[in-house]
Amino acid sequence: MLDSSDVAAIWLTLRLATVTTLLLLVFGTPLAWWLARTHSRLRHAVGAVVALPLVLPPTVIGFYLLLAMGPNGPLGQLTTALGLGTLSFTFTGLVIGSVFYSLPFVVQPLTNAFEAVGTRPLEVAATLRASPWDTFWSVVVPLARPGFVTGAILGFAHTIGEFGVVLMIGGNIPDKTRVVSTQIYDRVEAMEYAQAHWLASGMLLFSFVVLLVLYTLYPQSVRGTRR
Repeated sequence: MLDSSDVAAIWLTLRLATVTTLLLLVFGTPLAWWLARTHSRLRHAVGAVVALPLVLPPTVIGFYLLLAMGPNGPLGQLTTALGLGTLSFTFTGLVIGSVFYSLPFVVQPLTNAFEAVGTRPLEVAATLRASPWDTFWSVVVPLARPGFVTGAILGFAHTIGEFGVVLMIGGNIPDKTRVVSTQIYDRVEAMEYAQAHWLASGMLLFSFVVLLVLYTLYPQSVRGTRR
């Protein structure tokens, strides 16, 4: 059965996934809209940067983020100058790492959804004298709803399953940076396989249910993330 440390890790993981998903939707939406609409030569380069977490080992991302957030890194020097200290081995550091690591799982479904909207609805809205802001929220967002739902769920689920990035950036501090994946690792190292099984089976069931729901409701959106 689960004990208090397992429950604490679960709650911290849910908190991390929730904050990360909200930030990804806020910052990922304009980025996805730009990728879907721009004709800039930088589009492919930016798209490649967004997709890097799909091919890079999580430890590589975690390593460079750890350097950036350390006392000698640019982000670490900035936060230290602001009186915030360094962000490595903190919950805020975990959030930053999670945003980078889960970025393509939100941006790519949104980009595909925005591209599927096409130009015709935008042209019709323009003839009705709708402003770009009104057009986006009244026309684009409703039509791209499957992309928002898919991106939010995939981003949340992907953050839930993080290991390498959170271990590199946050370590494994109880009640502070210890999430479910690192808790499972601890249980296995201690040869507490029964407790590890409870956590691992819960993760397995959660992941299966998430994918089943997405493939049932929005199969095209899910397939679009693998392009």
